[in-house]
Amino acid sequence: MKEFFCGSLVPGCEWHTRHEEEAEIMRRAVEHMRETHGETIIRETMIEAIRSRIDKVRSAA
Repeated sequence: MKEFFCGSLVPGCEWHTRHEEEAEIMRRAVEHMRETHGETIIRETMIEAIRSRIDKVRSAA
């Protein structure tokens, strides 16, 4: 399982998502950036910034 916290990119944003596939996290994050933060153009630098902030979920055990 992997996760992305938008607040790591947009300070103050509490939105986050989890999924097994990085591609699905990317899709959700891009959709969130468009809908919530008004990003109309998602540049390669934005994609790289999101990708670099996707982390593996640590086990609670």
